[in-house]
Amino acid sequence: MTVTDNEPRSVLVTGGNRGIGRAIAGAFLAQGDRVAVTSRSGGGPEGSLDLVCDITDAAAVDEAFSRIEEEHGPVEVLVANAGVTADTLLLRMSEEDWSRVIDTNLTGSFRLAKRASKGMLRLRRGRIVFISSVVGLLGSAGQVNYAASKAGLVGMARSLTRELGSRSITANVVAPGFVDTDMTAVLTDEQKDTIKQQVPLQRYGTPEEIAAAVLWLTGEHGGYVTGAVIPVDGGLGMGH
Repeated sequence: MTVTDNEPRSVLVTGGNRGIGRAIAGAFLAQGDRVAVTSRSGGGPEGSLDLVCDITDAAAVDEAFSRIEEEHGPVEVLVANAGVTADTLLLRMSEEDWSRVIDTNLTGSFRLAKRASKGMLRLRRGRIVFISSVVGLLGSAGQVNYAASKAGLVGMARSLTRELGSRSITANVVAPGFVDTDMTAVLTDEQKDTIKQQVPLQRYGTPEEIAAAVLWLTGEHGGYVTGAVIPVDGGLGMGH
């Protein structure tokens, strides 16, 4: 698959209204791609096709793809970023806490990949990127559901690599560490300092640094990378 600045692509970023997703969508817009953004509440960056979509609803996912195909053409780059948390210790975790996180983070990504791959197979090219987490590799107390959902994305990407690779479709995982977003802004200074001490680079990442990794994987120079897990975590999860 050849990618040049003169060939804008149809890109979908889920959860693209804030944080990491918004930075990713903005990076694709900046290089001239046709970008669609989905979220539960709307509010994608200016210039994007802003769609309200709950990825736990298969019919809503199909409707969103139909709209994107009508406006931008078949999705050539899928970035499955939307995710939720419901943190609590295992013995306190309810069935609903487990199911909601798995259905959004893991099953939602399955729905997106399945729908996107239909168009990609016809085009005989495509890029799929799942946004996982260092937690999916290291584990985290109080996040059994979240860690399981993010670890599952690795197996999904590698299985898709074997299924779709012969059609020039790549499937990769980006695993961010602690990133400076609204989610981490609520932590106390003491909590932030404790986290930084665990990170070899002694700082949080930025959403833009995650976006840069996604752009590289989906760009011209990432064409021979597939089934990979790219950590963008300041060294926190190295070796995993």
